[in-house]
Amino acid sequence: MAEEIHVAHILVDTEKEADSIMQKLNGGEEFEALAMQYSKCPSKAEGGDLGWFSKGVMVPEFEKAAFSTKPGKLTKVRTEFGWHIIKVLGSRDSED
Repeated sequence: MAEEIHVAHILVDTEKEADSIMQKLNGGEEFEALAMQYSKCPSKAEGGDLGWFSKGVMVPEFEKAAFSTKPGKLTKVRTEFGWHIIKVLGSRDSED
């Protein structure tokens, strides 16, 4: 299991917004462009990129969803901050 993952996300207020953005992503639109346009997180300036992090850094719901998603895949999760569309960009073990 990965010790660290590299994640980008798009944060919105409602599940309806998240579902609409997921449809755009599944239709081939660029994650980074949609993050810059729709996300309410400051990371939107970086295309939603949150960088590398290990377990224990993010809120539990976000962490569980992110660490259970394979690199290159998307998932959606609700936290106290709103709805996140998470894209896992990479993972690595602690030895890397």
